[in-house]
Amino acid sequence: MQKDFIEIKGARVNNLKNIDLKIPRDQLVIMTGLSGSGKTSLAFDTIYAEGQRRYVESLSAYARQFLGNTEKPDVDLIEGLSPSIAIDQKTTSNNPRSTVGTVTEIYDYLRLMYARVGTPYCPNHNEPIVAQTIKQMVERVMKEENGTRIQILAPILRREKGTHKDLFEKLRKDGFIRVRVDGELVLLEDEIKLDKNKRHDIDLVVDRIIKQDDSQSRIQDSLEIALKKADGLALAITKNEEILFSANYACPKCGFSVAELQPRLFSFNSPLGACDTCKGLGMIQMVDVDFLIPDRNKSILQGGIVYYKNILDTENIEWQNFKILCEHYNIPMKAPIKDFTKEQLDIVLNGSKEAIRYTIETRSGNKYSKFDRIEGVKEMIERRFMETSSPMAREWYQTFMTDSVCPTCNGLRLNPMALSVKVGPKNIQEWTQMSVKQALIYMSEIELKPMQKEIAHLVVKEINERLTFLKDVGLDYLTLDRIAGSLSGGEAQRIRLATQIGSRLTGVLYVLDEPSIGLHQRDNMKLINTLKNMRDLGNTLIVVEHDEETMMESDYIIDIGPGAGVHGGEVVATGTPQEIIDHPTSITGQYLSGLLVNPYPEKRRKGNGQFIHIIDAYENNLKKVSVKIPLGTLTVVTGVSGSGKSTLVNEVLGRTLAHRLGRQKIKPGKAKSIEGLENIDKMIEIDQDPIGRTPRSNPVTYTGVFDDIRDLFTLTPEAKARGYDKGRFSFNVKGGRCEMCQGDGVKRISMHFLPDVYVPCEECGGKRYNDETLQVTFKGKSIYDILEMTVEEGLEFFANIHKIKHRLQTLSDVGLGYIKLGQSATTLSGGEAQRVKLASELQRKATGKTLFILDEPTTGLHSYDVGKLITVLQRIVDNGDTVIVIEHNLDIIKNADFVIDLGPEGGDEGGTLIQATTPEILAKNPKSYTGQYLKHLFEKR
Repeated sequence: MQKDFIEIKGARVNNLKNIDLKIPRDQLVIMTGLSGSGKTSLAFDTIYAEGQRRYVESLSAYARQFLGNTEKPDVDLIEGLSPSIAIDQKTTSNNPRSTVGTVTEIYDYLRLMYARVGTPYCPNHNEPIVAQTIKQMVERVMKEENGTRIQILAPILRREKGTHKDLFEKLRKDGFIRVRVDGELVLLEDEIKLDKNKRHDIDLVVDRIIKQDDSQSRIQDSLEIALKKADGLALAITKNEEILFSANYACPKCGFSVAELQPRLFSFNSPLGACDTCKGLGMIQMVDVDFLIPDRNKSILQGGIVYYKNILDTENIEWQNFKILCEHYNIPMKAPIKDFTKEQLDIVLNGSKEAIRYTIETRSGNKYSKFDRIEGVKEMIERRFMETSSPMAREWYQTFMTDSVCPTCNGLRLNPMALSVKVGPKNIQEWTQMSVKQALIYMSEIELKPMQKEIAHLVVKEINERLTFLKDVGLDYLTLDRIAGSLSGGEAQRIRLATQIGSRLTGVLYVLDEPSIGLHQRDNMKLINTLKNMRDLGNTLIVVEHDEETMMESDYIIDIGPGAGVHGGEVVATGTPQEIIDHPTSITGQYLSGLLVNPYPEKRRKGNGQFIHIIDAYENNLKKVSVKIPLGTLTVVTGVSGSGKSTLVNEVLGRTLAHRLGRQKIKPGKAKSIEGLENIDKMIEIDQDPIGRTPRSNPVTYTGVFDDIRDLFTLTPEAKARGYDKGRFSFNVKGGRCEMCQGDGVKRISMHFLPDVYVPCEECGGKRYNDETLQVTFKGKSIYDILEMTVEEGLEFFANIHKIKHRLQTLSDVGLGYIKLGQSATTLSGGEAQRVKLASELQRKATGKTLFILDEPTTGLHSYDVGKLITVLQRIVDNGDTVIVIEHNLDIIKNADFVIDLGPEGGDEGGTLIQATTPEILAKNPKSYTGQYLKHLFEKR
């Protein structure tokens, strides 16, 4: 009999303090509490980890090796556990071949639909093309006059490497006489020598002469033989014309043909469907002229073309060739490149239009005469990049290159055959360029013939259902061709959520990590209803969440705390939302009831009188957005999901400023111009990427505090007596570290068919340092003891050492007093990593000309911690610098000096400026969704 509860006894993972807990099954359960209180340790590292471990343990040893470490979490007992699925914030995939369509499997169903009910259209004549019958082909050939010799060519190999001896031997045995190899006719009785390393095209040749009394059956036999050998495709060459025949699909006017319609024809991951140039990526690496010629005010001889600047006027053969090219076309090498005509610049980049007779001289004095084309610099770099086998040379050429839209398929990824097939008026790539919202409308309006409807009924139903799931989780603005790696953590999580709804599993335990991230309040109810639907199927949902609306709509809340780190790890309160509100010691309950509210600002800053003026930004979905951002203010950019916030701030403003500040390889987002950038001398972008990807990186190494601590240890009497320098106290270099584990503190043991096991180093016991180093102490503490301290303990310990105390204070100010000084970067959440970066920047003196850009900094923060973050941001602005925040959180928005609201919707229906003003004025704008929520907030004030 199934239990009504998941019962946990003695959970001690990370900071959990031996907690016992009962969680009701088949309900929507919210797990909340201050950042660092132990929510994730309980939800993911204990409950999900144990559910996953039990599943993996049931598999064979061979299967277990692929599923990672399944170590039992530190808990005495968990009963009533179901199979577990975690839906966290990790990006879906960084593979450029992975799209929203492939991740949700909608693209797989689309491929099936196009293969079964699609109609090919000739791209040259825009007419439907159909398969030809043998009879139609024969009638066409018989129109030729008496005595005409025809060759029927059937392609049996296309661009395949090898000598193909077995193929030729088989054709000889079958009685065939000739083949065409790479365009040349060859007798099969001769020995055919082919290079095994080169690609070859091979056609079977069937010869026939049309006679007055020829029967149709003779020609028909030849065509059938050819078509059978060549998978339905043959070419007949007569004295008048070439006639393409296809038993599949071919245009009778121009011969454009399409292979048999099958799902893999529409896959950009299959050689059958992928564009030949970009291999289905839609992008190729090409020379970016702005990287090659960063300053067009310079002449060629002044180093205007960076590639040549170190070999100007030398005997270098590359330079001689280029100089001859310029002299031949009278290109002035002393004039600024900006004065070149379009034709002159084209020659410099892409080379001569015809062969040139010229002479070059080597360093040894030998002269060589040539009559050949001379490559342009762009053309040469791209060729060498593809041909070189030297990693160093490839890296050098790559400094001039960037990802560019494929010129063959224009970014559509597929070849002309796949793109010629349509269902209704759209081919498959045009279909994926629609937003989810547009696709749902298109599918409801599409007109299919009765036969097509019958064939595609189930596929259309599946596509509609999956599109509806995406709409229900607030992602109706996404297009199906969107690269999965470009999605935010919240978007990726909601896509996986939509996919799980489609699976309609029951009896499953879902563990989710803040699914509301990046979601505007307007779309919150869509997500909440989705979670309730999953619950109603008979599943248990444990959601780590801080959003108040989601908490109020839940069945049960578990409040972890009371504080963070060592001050957390306990169950503060459990119960319905009302029971949490009524609980006397729950901080969460006090925020839900309104007893605790993050403060409003005392006044709105006007700024320092200077502005950044973005004029006509049109990157992605932005529709010529122009806005003035006052410097010396806290500015919040908001709007519904997909409205263009990140595009405006990160891609247009951020990239343009980075380019201006010297990061030449960064391509600015599209805008007519941006004025006022001269008022910024430094830009700091604080995102949620990890501060390091190895256990060696930690908060004190990232913020630089560890340098000061190591300096302090070198000043101790013991260190001086032993002659220890600063490097002695680093776990990254030889000398003071434990060489058994090389300063990692753990050893990885490969278990072959079992997961790798990590065990504390037996030499140092996980302390990272050798015994001699640990004998040096400061105030009774070794360097290892210092790394084990929390930030709060460190503040007390280093109270009299101003430099270290000041740096640790910034970590405490951003709400990270609970983390250990030496805590591994890999164990920090995205929000914690973001605040470590913020603390690192707070240590520096304000210049008054620094721009801080933060993208959703409230991710992972409890309302209590949001209050701390607001204090830090206000402090930065009070020091004279400028802060721009992309955010949906109303507490942050209400504290802004200036709000930029984009919309009105997401995707194609977004990208316009609703209003740029103060929060109070925005609250009066009926067209602003953000304003409507601000209005309710101000009314409750």
